[in-house]
Amino acid sequence: MASPRIIMKLTVTAVRKEPGDVLVIDLKHPRKPVLPAFEAGSHVDVHLPEGKVRQYSLCGDPTELGRYTIAVKRENDGRGGSAWIHETIAVGSTLPVSAPRNHFALKPGEGPTLLLAGGIGITPILAMARALTRQAKPFELHYFTRGRALTPLLEVIEDDLPGDNVRFHFDDEPATRQDIAALLANRSAEAQVYYCGPPGFMAAVGRAAEHWPEGTVHFETFQPPEFDGAPPEPFVIELRAGRVVEVSAETTALAALRAAGVPLMASCENGVCGTCECAMLAGQPIHRDAVLSKEARGHRFIPCVSRATGVLKLDL
Repeated sequence: MASPRIIMKLTVTAVRKEPGDVLVIDLKHPRKPVLPAFEAGSHVDVHLPEGKVRQYSLCGDPTELGRYTIAVKRENDGRGGSAWIHETIAVGSTLPVSAPRNHFALKPGEGPTLLLAGGIGITPILAMARALTRQAKPFELHYFTRGRALTPLLEVIEDDLPGDNVRFHFDDEPATRQDIAALLANRSAEAQVYYCGPPGFMAAVGRAAEHWPEGTVHFETFQPPEFDGAPPEPFVIELRAGRVVEVSAETTALAALRAAGVPLMASCENGVCGTCECAMLAGQPIHRDAVLSKEARGHRFIPCVSRATGVLKLDL
């Protein structure tokens, strides 16, 4: 079970508009000069009114711990969190923000790193590119957007990163387009790929990287995964001490465990933040989260969205 996350009431100290309907927000602690440390790829939970919680990657420099920087794209067809931020947040506003968590950390190694970002997915990727630049490690950043005029953080990237390491791919500029399958067709020795972006982009990169060795492909998404449409079936959870918890077709494993008195924390409850992650001992899970890697799916479980067939044994 995940450990509790510190919630801080941070002050908005700067707000700026970026192309693509993106709001970049700087946050500082009102009393403490230094915030909890984070690494490239980390995200925070932002707590909004009516119990809403949204996850945003930290796109600032991990060496500058006096502030956190997040970028929020307004999603008109979303769940309302980004619209509230765009319409409400101003300099001087207070936002409850969690301590950082990282499910998308750079793996140690000396091989080349391929960073792929689609649209607002640039936020964790930018932090990674900065870290790799500082470490003098080889990398290529490929940034895919609909057009130069709609590209958030374009000037920041051009100012902060070595030009030879960055490739921009704009849908409305044919000369810059890049076929993702061709880009990932041949893997350099020891190479790793990291990617983040909207669902269509994520699916395209996932397909193109299927032939890469296990453990070399890493991704993060903050949108709920799309289910296969199959109706949920009841199953049984067996706890470490042998106690049995029945999960009906109408409820989630998380809700059933809580009703049985198992104290599980949760945040997003749609399979993207990993707060409710727990260890799995045996069984046939039906993974429906957007957090766990292929390796982790053999021994970890996200009970807010994932289900199982028959009996699932959890280390709870």
